[in-house]
Amino acid sequence: MSFASPLFLWFFMPLLLAALLTTPRTWRNGVVAVASLIFYASGAGGTTLLLLACMVVNYLAGPRLEVGREDADPALRKKILLGVIGFDLAVLVVWKYLGFATEQLAAIAGVVGADLPVVHLALPIGISFYTFHHISYVVDIYRGERTALRDPVSFITYIAMFPQLVAGPIVRYREISDQLPQQRTHRLDDIAAGFPRFALGLCKKVIIADSLAPLVDACFATPSHEMTFSIAWLGAIGYSLQLYFDFSGYSDMAIGLGRMLGFRLPENFARPYSSVTITEFWRRWHMSLSRWFRDYVYIPLGGNRHGVGKTYRNLGIVFVLTGFWHGANWTFLVWGLFHGALLVVERGFGWDSAPERKNARLARRALTMLLVVIGWVFFRSADLGKALVMLGHLLLPDFSGVSDAVSAATTNQRLAILVVALVIVVLPTSPVSGPYLESSRDKIANVARISLMTVGLAYAAILVAGGTFSPFLYYQF
Repeated sequence: MSFASPLFLWFFMPLLLAALLTTPRTWRNGVVAVASLIFYASGAGGTTLLLLACMVVNYLAGPRLEVGREDADPALRKKILLGVIGFDLAVLVVWKYLGFATEQLAAIAGVVGADLPVVHLALPIGISFYTFHHISYVVDIYRGERTALRDPVSFITYIAMFPQLVAGPIVRYREISDQLPQQRTHRLDDIAAGFPRFALGLCKKVIIADSLAPLVDACFATPSHEMTFSIAWLGAIGYSLQLYFDFSGYSDMAIGLGRMLGFRLPENFARPYSSVTITEFWRRWHMSLSRWFRDYVYIPLGGNRHGVGKTYRNLGIVFVLTGFWHGANWTFLVWGLFHGALLVVERGFGWDSAPERKNARLARRALTMLLVVIGWVFFRSADLGKALVMLGHLLLPDFSGVSDAVSAATTNQRLAILVVALVIVVLPTSPVSGPYLESSRDKIANVARISLMTVGLAYAAILVAGGTFSPFLYYQF
């Protein structure tokens, strides 16, 4: 079930909000937990059992990891922690990467004439996200930053909360633990604050991202012998915009839904294409993922505390993991290594801070955007060969025009939306639209909210009713 589907918009969400408003406040977590499991099962089917099994293991381990227990044995606590993390990662590796690994082994074996089987497993929806939530839960308890949840309903609410379950934001346990026992008294205020944020995300997704999808798909599906300079740039820029408006749109919808349910979920985007450096880009793009890797991988490895060499090593490890976290494909690994290398270069040459002069800032912003767009070519391409073909044409002007398939997909409406989207991302770095619409009470924000919830929402609803919506891009991760 997608947030942008008629089933969700016209049935699931209204019924859930009605249930929250008409049941006692103390039932909030129970209502959210049941609704979340129904939401997940509607798309995940039988793999819902895998999520439930992971929840049982981590829930039972939580109290045994607490600091200060009378029977706490430090060595035993550490063994339990490593065992639970090992279990969580093993589930992720088997279901997400086993097929890829057996494909590589079969290809190597084929060179010497051997025949090895390839494993094919359906990827459970949201497995990368709920794995990270589970690890955050047990680690935060082990570190003594938070206590374990004794109430299974509250635990299910945290792990399975449907707004963030399948595509984030990645909510660290310490960010939400204090909210789980709360019983919000201002439920209508929460709905009023969260709905404009949800509407903003719906418009980003349905009006902009989904409109660009056919154009982007046509460009990236172009055979190598038909690829041109124009197709390569149209596809690379189009995908950069599609991915941003799709994923940030999802995050806005998730944060808005969370607010309507009475929860404050962390921000995930802050106008990343306004960044002047790659370092700044990763402080603005998928911020919840960056924070997770910082807290649970980079800092435990030593961060930047043990010399330049180990700092670069730690960055490399983080971005190898970041790449493979997104998917079992060499393209994701190269994308991660590309960004990791750029961060190392920026640190090494002192280019990780923004220049003071305006012209220099503009030049650096353009360069950063160019590098990010190049990276997205690897991220989107089906394989490394196709990525290199497109990159080659990005760098070598040929002025050959576009193929018939790309020409057919390049309608005037899509070109207009592409231009509008491009204008939006090159606007100044502030304000960030989501938090601004949710919290600001000035006249401009009020006009924007009214326009969004009338004209924007009406147009998005027409597109949804027409069946033009598509799954969110990050559902595949």
